[in-house]
Amino acid sequence: MSVTTCAAPDQAAPIPASVDLEKETVISGTVLATNGDPVAGAYVRLLDRTGEFTAEVVTSPAGRFRFFAAPGQWTVRALSRFGNGGGEVSVARGVNEFQVSVS
Repeated sequence: MSVTTCAAPDQAAPIPASVDLEKETVISGTVLATNGDPVAGAYVRLLDRTGEFTAEVVTSPAGRFRFFAAPGQWTVRALSRFGNGGGEVSVARGVNEFQVSVS
């Protein structure tokens, strides 16, 4: 039986040195269960300010996720075996950290 994964880059890998963080916008974060443990294998969705689906990634074993996006208002939603969670985030150029709690 083969396992199908999304085509997103490894979420645990460091941001490539070629990425200019003065010009790029990164939404990066961790999905956490209510007990504070990271949630591996959660699906994290990025929605634009109108609620339209933009992208989806699967969290790393450490619960990490990352999106490259435009500056502005976004919604981040996580779906996992521990429950769902999310929220809105306003981002600017550079790395913008966002924590998602699921329950």
